[in-house]
Amino acid sequence: MTIEIIPEGLWYHGSPMLLSELRAGSTITQWRALAEAFSHKPHRLCYDDMGRIEHDGQEKGYLYVIDEPVEIGQDIYPHPRSTMDANAEFLTKRPLRVKLVAEL
Repeated sequence: MTIEIIPEGLWYHGSPMLLSELRAGSTITQWRALAEAFSHKPHRLCYDDMGRIEHDGQEKGYLYVIDEPVEIGQDIYPHPRSTMDANAEFLTKRPLRVKLVAEL
């Protein structure tokens, strides 16, 4: 599956915890549905070529959007050990402010 990155686009983080800031080393993505799935803390997650996601997460989740400008290479970088397609997961290099956008 091809995941296109939009440099000025929204970046998401999903978590079962209430947050105001992400720590350096946190995972973010521009794929909203992936962040939503990860918010439920799954042990198993997979997706098909059409982008349909299946997971076994059961926890209440929260969806966040990064609430400040993010630059690839300076603030974030591709997850080096991701088992997903390119551009699915990025890691933060520094703490980033987040804003809650949904309870899931």
